[in-house]
Amino acid sequence: MSEVVMYATLFCPYCMRARRLLKSKGVSIKELRVDGDNKLWKVMEKRSGRNTVPQIFIDDRHIGGYDDLARINQNGELDKLLYD
Repeated sequence: MSEVVMYATLFCPYCMRARRLLKSKGVSIKELRVDGDNKLWKVMEKRSGRNTVPQIFIDDRHIGGYDDLARINQNGELDKLLYD
């Protein structure tokens, strides 16, 4: 199984949706909480090129946020990324 890293905050509704979707796939998420951690937030911004949460990476491939994750799930790409 691929490694999933998600930069997130605790109460962000999109982060919650991403957690729920990934857990429904049986995925273990390495979650990096950026709320209250400006240095880690800057790392997330540099790594993703975005300043919103969540930011999701699968095996160092930047997926994007929840909407991006949901889209690749709907078109069948997510399972390929997670399990190949």
